[in-house]
Amino acid sequence: MNYSLNWDLDSIFPGGSDSPQFQERLNQLKTQIETLTLMIKKVDLTAENAADQLADILAEMTIAGNGLSQCGTFVEALLSQNVNDAKAKVLAGQLAQFYPLYQAATVPLTLKFSACAADRWQALLADPRLAPVAFRLNEERRNGSESLPEEQENIISHLAIDGQSAWSEHYATLVSTITIPFTQADGTTVELSAGQAFNKMMGDPDPTVRADLFAKWESAWSQPADLFADTLNHLDGFRLTNYKLHGVDDFMKQPLEYNRLQKATLDAMWQAISDNKQPFVDFLNRKAALMGKEKLDWQDQDAPVIVGDFKERTFTFDEAAAFIIQHFNQFSPKMADFAQSAFEKNWIEAEDRPGKRPGGYCAALPETRESRIFMTYGNAVGEVATLAHELGHAFHSSVMWDLPAMNQEYAMNVAETASTFAELIVADANLKGAATPEEKLNLLDIKMQNAIAMFMNIHARFIFETDFYHSRQAGLVSAAEITEKMLAAQKEAYCDSLGNWHPHFWSAKLHFFIDEVPFYNFPYTFGYLFSLGIYAKAQAEGTGFEDKYIALLRDTAAMTTEELAAKHLDADLTKPDFWQAGIDILKTDIAEFLQLSEDYLSK
Repeated sequence: MNYSLNWDLDSIFPGGSDSPQFQERLNQLKTQIETLTLMIKKVDLTAENAADQLADILAEMTIAGNGLSQCGTFVEALLSQNVNDAKAKVLAGQLAQFYPLYQAATVPLTLKFSACAADRWQALLADPRLAPVAFRLNEERRNGSESLPEEQENIISHLAIDGQSAWSEHYATLVSTITIPFTQADGTTVELSAGQAFNKMMGDPDPTVRADLFAKWESAWSQPADLFADTLNHLDGFRLTNYKLHGVDDFMKQPLEYNRLQKATLDAMWQAISDNKQPFVDFLNRKAALMGKEKLDWQDQDAPVIVGDFKERTFTFDEAAAFIIQHFNQFSPKMADFAQSAFEKNWIEAEDRPGKRPGGYCAALPETRESRIFMTYGNAVGEVATLAHELGHAFHSSVMWDLPAMNQEYAMNVAETASTFAELIVADANLKGAATPEEKLNLLDIKMQNAIAMFMNIHARFIFETDFYHSRQAGLVSAAEITEKMLAAQKEAYCDSLGNWHPHFWSAKLHFFIDEVPFYNFPYTFGYLFSLGIYAKAQAEGTGFEDKYIALLRDTAAMTTEELAAKHLDADLTKPDFWQAGIDILKTDIAEFLQLSEDYLSK
């Protein structure tokens, strides 16, 4: 096959930033939200036909909510593929006006839920149309009980447009100005986008290239540090003020509730990781030795391990697609068919070119029951895994399209389960196909790069963000203080095992500047370890596990995370045993890496 490196956005709304169909959809959204507002205003939960009214409201909420998601994914795609698309920024501003309108429409409903007598509420949930979403309705009822009066909630949501959301958008504007000069082999200098520079800095086999780019990268993000600090201070300051107005002092309350996770579970996970850091430090030290260094530098973490005359395997985009489809099929023919369809329908933006946003993501299109995947593909083995990762997200969404809309709203921690599971399939397939010890070393390193990211890099982010929020509760935090916190967090999370550090990582990482979800870090590590447990079951049962896996994915928005694990994995997430089992799988990989590399170093 000859798959396109560019995604198809015209099938969503033709015409890109000038799409008249997009404007038409915005006009429809306005009418739909107005209709929803009136329906909610009139609903009487004590009336005999209250269940009928509520079922109609949920149907209208689905129409408006899906429209917002469809438009949001489209605008995000435009901005991702071209950070300088000024018209797309205008569209983002237009769309942003609708979110507080939708929230203003729905807040009164949650307040009515919370005011409903307990016996009457239970009678409503017994209705066959409402029973399937009882868990989600109870969540909304809880949210209503914690809400301010309707007028005050509406004021906050409108202020957020030019407050929290605006600061997040401002970060994107700042990022669009970041370019990194790079001198090519022929002596010419080109300006790399942030996304291009990051991929080359962390993945180029030449240590001189990595070191040169890292120095320029750190400098590029440090120069506007005061602007980034203002942005972070005001974005999180708005959030903390909002918490305070709602009587909430614990800044972890919202991220834990959003992820449907108990604090005991999060604590058990981080404790298990902290108790098992030494093998990962040993891995980093051995990788440094293979590179002829005493300690690994920051920019070396994702660099390939190449020993002897081994040449790292590369995959064209078409080869990556074929490899992913082949190995998905060995576990789940449904996953393989889905992935092939995504390639054929041009759902993926993968071209390596200037002007793209850094990073990658998968976003859903609920109105057309599709997804779009964004990344910058560079033919490396690790990028095949990244592509599989994003396809895992898309597959997760696809198996839920027929569920009620409320039961499709899974949280980030379980979202990372399907993606990491897909990534593990590809990583292990590569390992099994290794022809020489040198290739196996290379592939084990690639697999462990993910574990290092989850247990050290993301741990550093969590430590940093926790520290920052504590300080921000007391007042503004200077750029220098923020940088010091980032440096301290990295040294703690990595057990001081690296030769240099990335103190301005906080300004370069989009996840700290997202306005929707705070603590956009620990769910990744949770999903990674959770998926290891699922993967172990899948290996034991083969294709017979496919339907069980899909059943688990379909439940991810209909219960707490602890309930999900108990039902489908017979596991207690608040106990260390579950987490230790996943870590032990990785320790086995590390032991093999250490043995293979010892044999090589002793030659």
